[in-house]
Amino acid sequence: MSVVTLLTLTLLAAMFRSSSAHQASSSIGPQGEASNGGAADPAFPWSHLRLPSYIVPVHYELRLHPNLTELRLSGSVRVQVEVKNDTNWVVLHSKALNISNAMLLDHRPGLTLAVSLQVLPVLHHPGHEQVAVFSPRVLSSGHTYFLHLQFGAELTEGFYGFYKSSYKTGAGETRVLASTHFEPTSARKAFPCFDEPSFKANYTVTIRRSPEHIALSNMPIKTVRLNEDLMEDHFATSVKMSTYLVAFVICDFRSVSATTSSGVKVSIYAAPEKLHQTHYALEVAVKTLDFYEKYFNINYPLPKQDLIAIPDFESGAMENWGLTTYRETSLLYDPRSSSAQDKLWVTMVIAHELAHQWFGNLVTMVWWNDIWLNEGFARYMEYIAVEATYPELHVEEYLLNVCFAAVGRDSLNSSRPISSAAENPTQIREMFDTVSYDKGACVLHMLRHFLTDEVFQSGIVRYLRKFSYGNAQNQDLWDSLANYLFAGEHLNLTAMMNTWTLQKGVPLVTVTREGSRLLLKQERFLKAVLYLWHIPLTFKTSSSRTVHRHLMVTKTGERQVSSPTDWVKVNTDMAGYYLVHYEGRGWDQLTQLLRENHTALSYHDRTHLIHNAFQLIVTGKLSMGRALDLIGYLPSETHTVPLLEGLGFLGAYYRMLEKTAEHDVTQKLRTYILRFFGDVIDRQTWEDKGSVTERHLRSEVISLACDLGHAPCLRQANQRFADWLHSEGKLSLPADLTETIYSVGAQDERGWEFLLHAYTASPSETHKHKILSAMGSSRDKNKLLEMALEGEVIRNQDLSTLVYLVARNPHGQQLAWAFFKKNWGFLVQKFQLSSFCIRSLMVGTTAWFSSAEELSDMRSFFQSIEEQASQLRATQVALDNVQKNVLWMEMNLGPLRDWLNRHIH
Repeated sequence: MSVVTLLTLTLLAAMFRSSSAHQASSSIGPQGEASNGGAADPAFPWSHLRLPSYIVPVHYELRLHPNLTELRLSGSVRVQVEVKNDTNWVVLHSKALNISNAMLLDHRPGLTLAVSLQVLPVLHHPGHEQVAVFSPRVLSSGHTYFLHLQFGAELTEGFYGFYKSSYKTGAGETRVLASTHFEPTSARKAFPCFDEPSFKANYTVTIRRSPEHIALSNMPIKTVRLNEDLMEDHFATSVKMSTYLVAFVICDFRSVSATTSSGVKVSIYAAPEKLHQTHYALEVAVKTLDFYEKYFNINYPLPKQDLIAIPDFESGAMENWGLTTYRETSLLYDPRSSSAQDKLWVTMVIAHELAHQWFGNLVTMVWWNDIWLNEGFARYMEYIAVEATYPELHVEEYLLNVCFAAVGRDSLNSSRPISSAAENPTQIREMFDTVSYDKGACVLHMLRHFLTDEVFQSGIVRYLRKFSYGNAQNQDLWDSLANYLFAGEHLNLTAMMNTWTLQKGVPLVTVTREGSRLLLKQERFLKAVLYLWHIPLTFKTSSSRTVHRHLMVTKTGERQVSSPTDWVKVNTDMAGYYLVHYEGRGWDQLTQLLRENHTALSYHDRTHLIHNAFQLIVTGKLSMGRALDLIGYLPSETHTVPLLEGLGFLGAYYRMLEKTAEHDVTQKLRTYILRFFGDVIDRQTWEDKGSVTERHLRSEVISLACDLGHAPCLRQANQRFADWLHSEGKLSLPADLTETIYSVGAQDERGWEFLLHAYTASPSETHKHKILSAMGSSRDKNKLLEMALEGEVIRNQDLSTLVYLVARNPHGQQLAWAFFKKNWGFLVQKFQLSSFCIRSLMVGTTAWFSSAEELSDMRSFFQSIEEQASQLRATQVALDNVQKNVLWMEMNLGPLRDWLNRHIH
């Protein structure tokens, strides 16, 4: 913290001699201490990244006039602030804004006076994205003031702040719109503000626009016409909320609307020619809002909820209160071209964003270190909501994959605790990751099963009620859930949950049976470090279908089981966030059970065993052969989830081996998969029939079969693509298999060129994604990457997805990596350094690397961009991933070859 000298203040105060009667006899710096004498140049008065806490915003009057022709913004903001300590400075956030006028008004009951009759000086701290307004008179503690600022800016390129987007009509005309995305730290790019989550305030927004557009914001609207060319929209004053939830959009979109059972108006907005794709989203939004109001027992507090599909949008969606914004693929559903998985995705994303209206909007984390309180809850609540509102989607089957993804990330040494320090914008953006979302959701899932549904639900309702329109942190949640007895004793929930949120990594529980004794030991998976978790252990045995429960709070423990017992399965239904290893004959007994009577275990447990086994081969605790023996029962498996888990590991191994010189192992693994899963492949039809999970299995199995060169699959796909080509794209293909058919057809030049034409002409973004994925698997990848870089035909928002699609192809891995290295400077300029795009490119382009040479190349490149790479946790995540792959090759290539030699003749 810098101390503002009396000389500095004197120099600034000299600008205000005309109002000397109002000047105080001494000046107060931001830290609340009287300034001392001494020569110094005028300097920014605040040295911290976080704003001082003693100037508190209460209400913003925000007036904006965006010009969509000149792509400029002019505006003013009048912020009512309360002063907690005497000071001469108001420090707030501003980035890339030209502040042309600053004034302060003193507001007292019945009296409003200018602090100064002249414009106040504004100092800038670009590194901290802060400005400071100097007051020649002390702002007194306990008083209310109005800070008035006029500013201008350009509508930004990119995806943050108040930015330009566009779309093309069916006639080829380009239409421009402007939209906002402020989370986490970009409200300051649209207007000067106190851009931290704990500075909640009310907002009154006014927007001027041309008559051919509409304006949307968080609250309902009243419009007046100023003249023939100008409209002014007045939005009602908002509820108390954080800056990152403020939103406004200026566009020419149309909408469909409906009303919830409690009277909330729900509207879905999209480009006019895509309005027919909004009806499913409207149905989902209404049903989901109704569900959340009942589940939380708290009414949605706004009179309306708008959902809008933005053509240029980096992430999946954003939960702005009353105006949620979405990538088009996350909101629009076209029954003619969208697959079952597309429908599930739209349903889940809407449920996620509407959950935020309570978790995140109504109750917000104090600071970004606890962003998981927003994102982990929203991720978990989307499963609870969709399971209740759309049971036919069987969404509970996908929660396992969320936890498997979390384990994969959390097992790396580059992981972090759920609650982690984050101070600057780069660190804050990186908090939006697998740990916050997926591990957060899985820890909540574990807690819900441990406490019971009723205790969990009543606790989170208590949490939401207590902290409504305020901020909370970890401890507040544990206190709200703490009224619980375990084994007749009061549970120290804080002590238990701190082991899950304040330390990183995944626990591995090793189980050893000695007669009727079950010996337990916990350690950190893949790391020999002295971590200790409070693990809510569950298990079943062959002699009892009862789920036994044990809270393991020590490194070792012991439980009694009935004797005789043929097998023990720990972590029932994988409700717990931990891996399990069975010493002695434990794995052999479970392998035998699966072979003889696999339905004795739930599909959750069968899937969990497969996942555990293939995770453990990296540690050497389980051999490759025993893991492959475990999945030997899969030809008899009838449930989608275990089948896909086994297929997923085998497919991943094939993809990693395919680009190596180990052609014998690659070919034998291919033969094994096709032979082993031959019946499963043959059972699949080329139609969009069956449940969502059956359609998902069909899509994955046929895709893998064609990737492996299965002749009947390739014949069918080629024929269907030829028919589609002959119809000039008018023939309707099965939506679940369209991507696979396109991928096969894209391998020749004529097919590739026609797909490119179909891509530019398609009105459906989900259909375009399928085409892009297919073209990414083709031979002509260079042209595709260059087109994505230009951003004309392929939008920049799809760049990271396309590069990943190219990288997952064995013939495209080095191309994608070279593209990433060559264009690093452009990518960082286009996307923010720690944005999702940059992180996914860094990890995605290298995900399938598995050699020491590739690892060395990565290290050399990251060294060459050390100043930027050192700021990103994703750098180490990418390196850790490849180190894990290298280790896998060293440990398992030989055993895999030996096992395949024994089984493939």
